[in-house]
Amino acid sequence: MKTIFITGASSGLGKATAKLFQQKGWNVIATMRNPEKETELSDLKNVTLLPLDVTNYEQIQNTVQKAIQLSDIDIVFNNAGYGLIGPLESLSDDQITKQLNTNLLGVIRVTNAFIPYFRERKSGLFISTTSIGGLISFPLGSVYHATKWGLEGWSESMAYELNPFGINIKTVSPGGIKTEFLHGSLDTGVKPEYQAMADKMFENVDVMFEMASTAEQIAAVVYEAATDGKNQLRYVAGEDAKALYKQRQEQGDEVFRAAFGKQFLGA
Repeated sequence: MKTIFITGASSGLGKATAKLFQQKGWNVIATMRNPEKETELSDLKNVTLLPLDVTNYEQIQNTVQKAIQLSDIDIVFNNAGYGLIGPLESLSDDQITKQLNTNLLGVIRVTNAFIPYFRERKSGLFISTTSIGGLISFPLGSVYHATKWGLEGWSESMAYELNPFGINIKTVSPGGIKTEFLHGSLDTGVKPEYQAMADKMFENVDVMFEMASTAEQIAAVVYEAATDGKNQLRYVAGEDAKALYKQRQEQGDEVFRAAFGKQFLGA
């Protein structure tokens, strides 16, 4: 029985992925900040809950070691993360630091904790949830995009580093996920000077919500990445994400950026 280790498994894509792999006969180690509050995954056979706040370096080391003692780990799915929306000058330094610590450094630190284990086994796979927001940018998401573009570039570089040791690394880049829109973690900043821009953008986001995928649909792409045996780095997930990414590739960066700005901001 193969084992997957998942971060951010308390809701949304993380929970949907844990349930899918469990249904497919995998052993699942599902981590979250407060596992004592989880009532659904805790009732499933072959699912183990462990505490993990990916911004806590010591807890990362302890939880990874405990997981390795519990089971041979085949896949690490770095999924913990949240959105931060607002003009840069409206965000506090704490908001910026927390976003970087969670979305970017959390993934890097969890991965780093597992590398020696995978290297000794000469096998292993890291999958990270990035976002279509790691391949294109929306207005008022600069720090969020910094983390997701960072993850895409970091993963590409890490593939060169890890492949010679039999270790693979992949990214899953979803578009909108309905449960995340409705219930996901979202931090915001506001400033009156940007209110008209924010209002216009959120009007467009509401329209895009209609095209959003379910968490289960994206979890199926995670399962594909986990089991297809391909040395493929990037999996764009969701019809909305695929359409936007194709549009950018066909139009080129500058033409796409100008059209996207006009669509979102009317300028």
